[in-house]
Amino acid sequence: MAEENITRIHLDGKEYILIGTAHVSKHSAEQVKEVIEAEQPDSVCVELDEQRYQSINEGSKWKEMDIIQVIKEKKASLLLMNLAISSFQNRMADQFGIKAGQEMIQGIESARETGAKLVLADRNIQITFARIWGNLGLKGKALLLSQVIASIFSKDKISEEELEKMKNQDTINAILNEFTESFPRLKTPLIDERDQYLAQKIKEAPGEKIVAVLGAAHVPGIKEEIKKEQDMVRLTARPPKSNAPKVIGWSIPIFILAIIAYTFYANPSAGFAQTISWIIWNGSLSALGALIAMGHPLTILTAFVAAPITSLNPLLAAGWFAGLTQAYIRRPSVKDFETLTEDVFSVKGFWRNKVSRILLIVVLANLGSSLGTFIGGADVIRVFFENL
Repeated sequence: MAEENITRIHLDGKEYILIGTAHVSKHSAEQVKEVIEAEQPDSVCVELDEQRYQSINEGSKWKEMDIIQVIKEKKASLLLMNLAISSFQNRMADQFGIKAGQEMIQGIESARETGAKLVLADRNIQITFARIWGNLGLKGKALLLSQVIASIFSKDKISEEELEKMKNQDTINAILNEFTESFPRLKTPLIDERDQYLAQKIKEAPGEKIVAVLGAAHVPGIKEEIKKEQDMVRLTARPPKSNAPKVIGWSIPIFILAIIAYTFYANPSAGFAQTISWIIWNGSLSALGALIAMGHPLTILTAFVAAPITSLNPLLAAGWFAGLTQAYIRRPSVKDFETLTEDVFSVKGFWRNKVSRILLIVVLANLGSSLGTFIGGADVIRVFFENL
């Protein structure tokens, strides 16, 4: 049996066999099957959390999704990001004729066939994203989103050789590789902390022989971290929520309303001009976002009407109203949910599928409304100073 991409560790009377894989490599999936069958381990650890494991087992889950409920629960942006990352992974997998994450699926199947205990060894993906998000400032968040979207919609093909080189990264790392060079702090929650978490879960796996199926980026870190005891409470803690966004969220509308009220008192015509400017900038840019997402005319109108109002209430967002309007007018069919994961392979597919189009409407209408708040607010302040 070839030992390429295999690391063996003997520690405290146990043998750990780490298989470094590429998440869309056919060779990796074949090697996982070969190693588990040859080694007959007591436990097989896979780089999955409960959520991703369930998504593998419930491939038809998309069909049961209620898009209106997704919007009401404020999860549209998160779902769109998950679809986008899935699109990147699936596009690479499709190029090489292998199912994305096949090596993890193979690990699950081989554990079942050999009677080994299956251990889901990765940290909850939502905790990882929360800790990534907490490490970024406003500029960093904007760059992160643009980097992810740019990588997803890139049409560049990659060779088998380049794919094998990607064994030094896992799926998310592959998308964010250049970004981590610009923002080193991202590496801590994305790689280092997960190395520590994975190492502890692998070490705690039952039995004397454990096989672990991992993205190869984690193998060097796990080799070192498995020798230590990890603080799992710290690694699974969500970063404390700052009060700053809430304070800023309420301060801006109160400030804008106070300025408009004072201007109306001092100069009613100027106050009227401020109000019109606020409505036009907020409404137009939010409506433009809905238009770019190819929303129904009533959806675009809803974005225009809602934005000037929702921008004055941090608990509301114009995109939610626009998305709900689109969902009621152009309610997705079962076919839209069935083809969702295929449609998001391309930019055109994102706009064609009724589900992903609704998500785009929510995100782009909200983005337009936010931009309108800053521009409209600046114009309100300009008129205020001109009429002091």
